[in-house]
Amino acid sequence: MNGNINLDTHIADVVNVIQWEGLENIVLVGHSYGGWPVSGAIEQAFDRISSVVFLDAFVPEHGQKPLDVASEFARKGTLEAIGKGEISRVSPPAVTFHVNDKDQAWVDAKLTPQPVGVMLQPIKLTGARERLSKKTYIRAPKYPQPAFDAYYRAKKTDPSWRTYEVPCGHDVMIDMPERLTDILLEVA
Repeated sequence: MNGNINLDTHIADVVNVIQWEGLENIVLVGHSYGGWPVSGAIEQAFDRISSVVFLDAFVPEHGQKPLDVASEFARKGTLEAIGKGEISRVSPPAVTFHVNDKDQAWVDAKLTPQPVGVMLQPIKLTGARERLSKKTYIRAPKYPQPAFDAYYRAKKTDPSWRTYEVPCGHDVMIDMPERLTDILLEVA
């Protein structure tokens, strides 16, 4: 963790895995904040991506920064951390995301702070995401997030997107892994 980590760092992390592992024809999945680095990675690795999935995730527009559309707790935590001169904000507990009761302690044990720099940098997009032929948005409505509801509604009316609603909390991969696997295989 350091103060130099920003959105470009996370985009580079995704792009480097794709490039250095020699990955081709991949399904790129972004969960929650992961919609930001995934959108940026598409700009740089378009020819290696066959499908993108936004899993209860942000779908940013050019020039937006994560702080612009963050949930109230993320915005508040980020601004408090910046006000204190800290380089990261504490992750909220799993209960915030409506993770099922039996897995909450396990998820809480895996949480790490998020660098505040990722929330402050505007994303640079040229429209590569929209040029992908396979795009999917998965919404987990048991986690209340108005931005995700808006993305889901917009994508549901766009014939170039596939949409799914999965009746669980935000961490679909924890709450309903079999259903998520089925969807990912279907959209691959």
